Amino acid sequence: MAQLVYSSKINKIRSFALILIFAGILLMYVGLIFKSREWLMVIFFIFGLLAIFASLIVYLWIGTLSLRAVPIVCPSCEKPTKMLGRVDACMHCKQPLTLDKDLEGAEFDEKYNKRKYAKQKEQASD
Repeated sequence: MAQLVYSSKINKIRSFALILIFAGILLMYVGLIFKSREWLMVIFFIFGLLAIFASLIVYLWIGTLSLRAVPIVCPSCEKPTKMLGRVDACMHCKQPLTLDKDLEGAEFDEKYNKRKYAKQKEQASD
């Protein structure tokens, strides 16, 4: 089976939070360049702290989402993974996963997780 370029939603959000941490630290280091202009240094420090606090909020949010995620065993690599939404990818081998019987065998697409797609499908079945 072809490997997906897609990664699991949980890993994407965790990566974003990690980038926020590094960006915050980088902003604070840039602030050290402007020691002579204290007001500019303080602004960079504040933006750095805001980025780190934003990452804290994102990590708390993904933690609560991860608790609600459906734990499954990947049929391909047989490792435990978590699934958010109707379709997702295995965290380990990027195998496309779905719990929806209607989507089994269908081409993998993120649009299946959108509410707009679910409404269109529901209207078509009525």
